[in-house]
Amino acid sequence: MTPTRLVLTLTAATTLLLTATPARADGTGPSLPPDTAPSAAAPVKIDPTSPNLKLPEGATLAAPKVLDIKSVVEDQSGDERREDTNADVTFALQAEVLFSKDSARLSDEAKARIATIADEIKKQNATQIRVFGFTDNLGSAAHGDVLSRQRANAVQAVLGQDLNDPNITFEVRGYGEQYPIADNSTEEGRRKNRRVEVSFPRTQS
Repeated sequence: MTPTRLVLTLTAATTLLLTATPARADGTGPSLPPDTAPSAAAPVKIDPTSPNLKLPEGATLAAPKVLDIKSVVEDQSGDERREDTNADVTFALQAEVLFSKDSARLSDEAKARIATIADEIKKQNATQIRVFGFTDNLGSAAHGDVLSRQRANAVQAVLGQDLNDPNITFEVRGYGEQYPIADNSTEEGRRKNRRVEVSFPRTQS
């Protein structure tokens, strides 16, 4: 990453909602690929019969939920982003800094960026790594699916060489234009959507 960084920290604490019916939180961020939503630990138990807990008449406690703490660091160019939560670490690399247009061949600069991610994987002692490829909505969906998978495969191959650990398991997928993180109607948004994400469990605080 470049020395100048933009840092955004999103925090949330244990939430106890007082409602007459169960509460539901609607997500406002981008949709996530299947089975990638982080799971949080159970909150501190609350005694619903405590005389110090004052509820409106007829109200009940909604199910308690612990919201993850997310820290997002993005370099000034937007080429690379790191997200840290209580459970996972995710690196998102824009396709333009990894590959030529419509290509799945990695540049030498791209391999150096991937080596930095491999160092973090070693630091976290992670053994389960996800490598997901994504494209924008230009061109056919079938082509995007193939290209995003080829790019994910290319990143996984370099990670595998850098890590050189038979105990590590990779999950590699190409999602094409599915799960955008920005507006595909603008070039700026499409650029953000053309990416490869590498994620793994956090094993150190």
